[in-house]
Amino acid sequence: MTPSEGEKAAAAHAALAEVRHGMRLGLGTGSTVAVFLPLLAEKVQAGLDIVAVPTSASTERLASALGIPLASLDALETLDVTIDGADEIDPKLNLVKGGGGALVREKIVAASSRRLVIIADQSKQVAILGAFPLAVEIVPFGAGATLRRLAALMARSGSDGQVSLRRENGTPSLSDNGNLLADCCFGVIADPVALARALADMPGVVDHGLFLDMAACAYLGTPHGVQMLRP
Repeated sequence: MTPSEGEKAAAAHAALAEVRHGMRLGLGTGSTVAVFLPLLAEKVQAGLDIVAVPTSASTERLASALGIPLASLDALETLDVTIDGADEIDPKLNLVKGGGGALVREKIVAASSRRLVIIADQSKQVAILGAFPLAVEIVPFGAGATLRRLAALMARSGSDGQVSLRRENGTPSLSDNGNLLADCCFGVIADPVALARALADMPGVVDHGLFLDMAACAYLGTPHGVQMLRP
């Protein structure tokens, strides 16, 4: 186990304290959540009564294989807590998410939860967001025009970074919603609130990976143990 894997495991173990009998959970997507799910499954096998909403097809497959009871968000309406990872976490617990391509469903599930709890290793903690590419989900129709608008927005923001379609084996990657994913390399996001507003207003954009004022806390695995962060 590498140091970062150990930190992820420690954070996942600590976050189990957030889960209680009878809860309705949201299950995020990504490598740290993949560590959390087997731990949750052990609790379920020992008698923990919960039901969960997955944020992606990959999380749904893993959770189902582990025997975690699943339901749709429409059936449950409101969730008690969502456990999810992040690509970047700033001091205010604003997040960059979407490296796993599930940002739209992750945001919908998080917004339907009373608490969003983040689990991550220490490398995800940053002073300012933007070093990790910001994922933006866009509709396929007019994708070229949307990419040009994204590039123009980045230039106006003072970034000289690139916008690119995410690809896998040379083919554009699709989200579980059937949309394209654009990665925007801002470098520094000086005003996350203004950027989130500009992206939300842009035609062709479904949603973006800025999760602002949403996280209740974060369990951060470090070489010296787990640190809990609050906004």
